[in-house]
Amino acid sequence: MKNFIIFGASKGLGDAFVKGLPEKGDRVWIVSRNRPESLKINDGVHRFWIEADLSLQTASDKIANVIKDDTIDVLIYNAGIWEKEGFQDNYDFEKDDPKDIANIINVNTTSAIICIQKLLPNLKKSENAKVFLIGSTYGLENIHSKQVAYVASKFGLRGVGNALRENLREYGIGVTCINPGNIAAAMPFEDGLEKAISTYNGTKIPVQDIVALVKCVANLSKASCVKEINIPAMFDTNV
Repeated sequence: MKNFIIFGASKGLGDAFVKGLPEKGDRVWIVSRNRPESLKINDGVHRFWIEADLSLQTASDKIANVIKDDTIDVLIYNAGIWEKEGFQDNYDFEKDDPKDIANIINVNTTSAIICIQKLLPNLKKSENAKVFLIGSTYGLENIHSKQVAYVASKFGLRGVGNALRENLREYGIGVTCINPGNIAAAMPFEDGLEKAISTYNGTKIPVQDIVALVKCVANLSKASCVKEINIPAMFDTNV
């Protein structure tokens, strides 16, 4: 039996993790602002919702109070927000609201540091704990993106992973940063892999691929240290 905690898990890739990673008998804490539909699934997995706004500094205390002394085997920080028009051709950095810039850095990077720090006692109780930071190819070097705050936050998350790994190495806790390219996040996990492939023709990554990747690393022994995985879509020419 494994215990998972998944941040940003009410929709998209996070929802796919909630549905595709755990097996019968496992427990999953779902951290999100909105109530996840996955709570209705009856498949033998025990799912619990922690309503939390990761833009608030109090979120980590709220989450820790729910988890209490329970063991965490797999922690996935999947939260991510970006500039309002960041992925559109008309995006203009000069028009970014300073409050939005600060919020993007806070949710994508600062909150990850604080929440993981708070849950370290729970991770240390596991015999083979794994931490996954879901970054982005937009956080890699020399990416062709004009989004300053989003790129900075995802680039910074890689640095968080590198330093966190050194802090947790003595406890045998693995820290892996996964940097996916464009994900077919709008297509529900239950729609299946083939539909995502046929719909997007290799320009977007099926959520099932990222779930399979995390499952693989999570099942490795503590002797293996998977530091970082970059996974762009096959026909994403920006990476």
